[in-house]
Amino acid sequence: MRAVDLIHKKRDGGELTASELTYIIDGYCEGDIPDYQMSAWAMAVLFRGMTAAETAALTLAMANSGDQVDLAPIEGIKVDKHSTGGVGDKTTLIIAPLVAAAGVPVAKMSGRGLGHTGGTVDKLEAIEGFQTELSRERFINQVNELGLSVIGQSGNLAPADKKLYALRDVTATVESIPLIASSVMSKKIAAGADAIVLDVKTGSGAFMKTLEQSEQLAQAMVDIGTQVGRNTAAIISDMDQPLGFAIGNALEVKEAIETLQGKGPDDLTELCLTLGAHMTVLGGKAETVEEAKALLREKLDSGAALDKFRQFVAAQGGDGAVADDTGRLPSAPLHIEVKAEQAGYVQAIHAEQLGTAAMLLGAGRATKEAEIDYAVGIVMRKKVGDPVSEGETLAVLHARESGEAANDVAAKVRSAYAISAETPSVRPLLLSIVTADGVSRNSESE
Repeated sequence: MRAVDLIHKKRDGGELTASELTYIIDGYCEGDIPDYQMSAWAMAVLFRGMTAAETAALTLAMANSGDQVDLAPIEGIKVDKHSTGGVGDKTTLIIAPLVAAAGVPVAKMSGRGLGHTGGTVDKLEAIEGFQTELSRERFINQVNELGLSVIGQSGNLAPADKKLYALRDVTATVESIPLIASSVMSKKIAAGADAIVLDVKTGSGAFMKTLEQSEQLAQAMVDIGTQVGRNTAAIISDMDQPLGFAIGNALEVKEAIETLQGKGPDDLTELCLTLGAHMTVLGGKAETVEEAKALLREKLDSGAALDKFRQFVAAQGGDGAVADDTGRLPSAPLHIEVKAEQAGYVQAIHAEQLGTAAMLLGAGRATKEAEIDYAVGIVMRKKVGDPVSEGETLAVLHARESGEAANDVAAKVRSAYAISAETPSVRPLLLSIVTADGVSRNSESE
């Protein structure tokens, strides 16, 4: 078997076998296939695509390139949740204790943020003392005892994905849906979950900008899960504006806690209940999504989900008292109001621009090595559809210092808001549900 023959085969529209794909991935990881041949293969995939069987085989080859997490010692059906990334996306902080309170074990590995998207691990580390690195034994024991643990990705999970992604990033092949799908799902499969719920973002603050692209990606990932024996469902949600109001680590933890207290933003609460309901069904604790939503709403209203969050934080060394007093979280010394320069209605908000603005304040990383400031960020006061008066506050910067840099961030935030006299139509938050049976699109998103 030779790499050049497999490149030729894919270039001409042929379907690669599982053994051929394993040969490509193993050869690349071991250094037998050089970057220039792997680049040619990735470009062939970009133009020719892959069948569902090919994409599943590629995913398994990537998952098998490193460590496999064995969650068998954990009782019950382990359901993982993955978001494709967005701005203000703090759903794991809410869903994990909410679903665990309903009896579904959550054994989750999460990542750090890079660029305009935040990472769950960074947000949790905004809580004083919280440990995101646990031994395998402690991780498993905690899930069996408490029903919940969230830790940072450790070990050597899917190293082929890391190597291939770095190559795709510099060869204009990032946009290939089979390669994106296999990248996401290889890590989920290696992490050991029995079932997977995907939150696929679409819009200005997401990687996938259109609903059609997002549905294609979601279907590809669901098909992979089905092919490899993992029950998988995907929810496509709007990221044309940030989720909730808070952007930034401690600010997002605060908003997540308020949501667990039953006082969170409507959009964030709705998405968490929907994602959590699908997890609850796949975890065998409810027959239907409607039944699962009712169960989760009861856990929210009764305080059981908040209590689970409090126990979870304390179990991992954190200050569990933040569940009752968010004033214990880090806070920035300066609050700078960004005011509207005209009256009207908020027509649109460029979510990625707001995420970048928060990163420039110090809430995110421009490079992997950069340190973040847990306290800083942005709290929005206005969202799409809201009326605005001239001089009214659009958002508040939580900053470490004033000056030219803060003024530049304020200008970026102001320009992210599009305001005009017309009343806008507001796109629904939940756009499509994708399962093994296909795509079910919200009629309001048509």
